[in-house]
Amino acid sequence: MNASGFYLTLLVGPVIPVPVPQPVLDALSSVQITSATAGASGFQLTFALSRKSPLHLAFLVAAGATPLLRVVLVLTVRGIPTVLMDGVTTRTEVASGAGGGSTLTVTGEDLTRVMAQQDWSGIPYPAMPAEARVALILAKYAAFGVIPLIIPSPFSDIRLPVEGMPTHQGTDLQYIQQLAKDVGHVFYIDPGPAPATSRAYWGPEIKVGVPQPALNTDMDGLTNIEGISFAFNTADTALPVVMIQNSLTKVPIPLPIPKLNPLQPPLGLIPAPYSRVTLMSDTAKLTPLRAIGKGMAEAAKSADAVTGTGSLNVMRYGHVLRARGLVGVRGAGIAFDGLYYVSSVTSTIARGQFTQSFSLTRNGIVSLVPAVMP
Repeated sequence: MNASGFYLTLLVGPVIPVPVPQPVLDALSSVQITSATAGASGFQLTFALSRKSPLHLAFLVAAGATPLLRVVLVLTVRGIPTVLMDGVTTRTEVASGAGGGSTLTVTGEDLTRVMAQQDWSGIPYPAMPAEARVALILAKYAAFGVIPLIIPSPFSDIRLPVEGMPTHQGTDLQYIQQLAKDVGHVFYIDPGPAPATSRAYWGPEIKVGVPQPALNTDMDGLTNIEGISFAFNTADTALPVVMIQNSLTKVPIPLPIPKLNPLQPPLGLIPAPYSRVTLMSDTAKLTPLRAIGKGMAEAAKSADAVTGTGSLNVMRYGHVLRARGLVGVRGAGIAFDGLYYVSSVTSTIARGQFTQSFSLTRNGIVSLVPAVMP
């Protein structure tokens, strides 16, 4: 599929996907891909369907023959391939139009869907920290090209077998997400860098790195986005206070947990003030390390008070905006110029057009950097 210099490659298969035949690619009319920091990433493919179309074999029959039909989407821009999605189909739908034509819509999610298929409750993990359990679980998905990227938590709490043995709870996805939540980490599967490979990241949310090309608004000929709006919300900012129980006196000790994370430095000069204090009484029975980890996870939820939403045409922007990275904003004024974290991106590709809608976040107004590079 060619969209004015942007070339889309579609691979489909049970476990190892292969390029689809040219008639299947010619029938592809639109693609929508959503990548976000919260929840699974998803995709939707729309095809023009005829009675003798090979799509019946490629998707309808194949989806019934295998429980996991894998789909990989690769976008080539200026000779550089970028894997936009690596996932499995979850729904296949056929709709007939008034003029006699039909459309086939294929919906799916990223490879976290594979991890939610089977309940493994009860598997023991003797004397294993959380990161070791995550590595052992992710090893099962090497056949899908999943490459683990695990960053240990500084608040790991290893219990001796005589003190109790942790066991698997729920599906692999549920258990890994719970382990991440307990220590203030995140878990997601990012497609690429090569087709049919993905990186499974378990670690702190990272908001540092080289920013993507700047989003310019209200800058005449330099404007490269279609529109953007900002909001500064101070109603949901909270200071978590964990309760740590003294092992001798059994008296709970309150400990406030401010948001201090070297991997998430402030992006705004003036942060939102705390509107309330959240007492986390459920941490009193935990060890101090586990209690602090839960407090840091709670502090991370309410730090980003500034949000921005907008859309762009990739042809004019000149690059593919990616979620889970930094991007600069110029032309929005003193309060909202500067660096932001890209929390979600929805890409819509059709013949002759490639647009993206995006959401940005940061923890305060007024930029900390004197200027944003183009």
